Amino acid sequence: MSISIIGFVGLLILILLRTPISFAMAFVGFFGFLFLNDFNWIASLSMASRRIIDTSQDYGLSVIPLFILMGNLVTKAGLSKELYKASYSFLGHLRGGLSMATIVACGGFSAICGSSLATAATMAKVSMPPMRRYGYSDSLAAASIAAGGTLGILIPPSVILVIYGIMSEQSIRELFAAGFIPGMLGVLLYLGAVYWTVWRNPEAGPRGERMNTKQRVDSLKGVWGILLLFGIVMGGIYGGVFTPTEAAGIGAAGAFIIALLRKSLTIKNTFNVLYETAATTSSLFMVIIGALIFSTFITRAGLPDQLLQLITGNDISPMMVIFMILGIYILLGCVFESLSMLLLTIPIFYPVVESLGFDLIWFGIVVVVVTEISLITPPVGLNVFVLSGVLKDVKTATIFKGVTPFWVADIIRLSLITLIPAISLILPQWLYH
Repeated sequence: MSISIIGFVGLLILILLRTPISFAMAFVGFFGFLFLNDFNWIASLSMASRRIIDTSQDYGLSVIPLFILMGNLVTKAGLSKELYKASYSFLGHLRGGLSMATIVACGGFSAICGSSLATAATMAKVSMPPMRRYGYSDSLAAASIAAGGTLGILIPPSVILVIYGIMSEQSIRELFAAGFIPGMLGVLLYLGAVYWTVWRNPEAGPRGERMNTKQRVDSLKGVWGILLLFGIVMGGIYGGVFTPTEAAGIGAAGAFIIALLRKSLTIKNTFNVLYETAATTSSLFMVIIGALIFSTFITRAGLPDQLLQLITGNDISPMMVIFMILGIYILLGCVFESLSMLLLTIPIFYPVVESLGFDLIWFGIVVVVVTEISLITPPVGLNVFVLSGVLKDVKTATIFKGVTPFWVADIIRLSLITLIPAISLILPQWLYH
């Protein structure tokens, strides 16, 4: 275990020195593997090159650029404004209704976009101006955007669920099915957090205008595209009509058609969308390759087996192990952003969790939910910092203060999903078993 610990310390030092995590993991994994093989350079080079080649040629990974392309096209099509308008027409007249509409719109947008940071940044531009116009406090307005944005990594299609599925060798379509109910539960609990906030301080979220039936019906006409796209993509996956990779291709093509119909694509915009997709995909693939090289080193060093022996030798109950893992994630969330945390820990934890008899589909949802919490946890809280960059006149401390009820709602959801696995597993078991 000593070589594993040395490797982790070295990795943390490199990350603190602001080395990109992909290079840090690849560096530590390569030289750690080299040490374990008595400095056999051929073995280490062969391992690293095999990881690079296998990852770049993996057909299943093509789902990542396609879903990213779909999200970028949806963003360019301006559907975020239509989603917010539709949500506002039904919820805006309630106390705190604009914040509730923001949560619902974030949930809908993230279902297509698949990125928490993109959801938060996009919805900030759409929902913050009307909330300020109606006199909402900056803490509640910004916090509802930051928290709503976290739904982007759980509600399918989710890039992080795809990465977890690849690293743990689990079915991506089952992970997508397992993430749906916890994602909807997150929306409901966030609405409860808004209600609690305005119950304590009614001035934080004044009522907006009440829309009549015709206005509500008209607002729904603007979101037909995103509803149809989500229905085709996720309905096709859940119904077994096509694979997640095929669904991603259909989703990207559908988003392109919607963007064309809305006349939101120019040659320049199309180039920018393709460039952003290529840049994001390249960075993600580099991180995945680095993580797989690091994972090979950790596995070869025997760390998962040694952890399992430590657990069984000290007679620690399996559920206590899960709570210890969750505690580690919450602590790491104060320092690392979500993807880094996932890639660092999954190679170590998933073999242990599997050996203890837990379902890895369930564990994947638990991990993503606890990773969501890190997005709004100080001092890092990546969604909070993204918002403070977009909303330059709102202090980071103000957003963190407003996020507290949403953080509590996430802890409640995490507890429910951990203690009641059926919340995550009932849909995949019903569809595929």
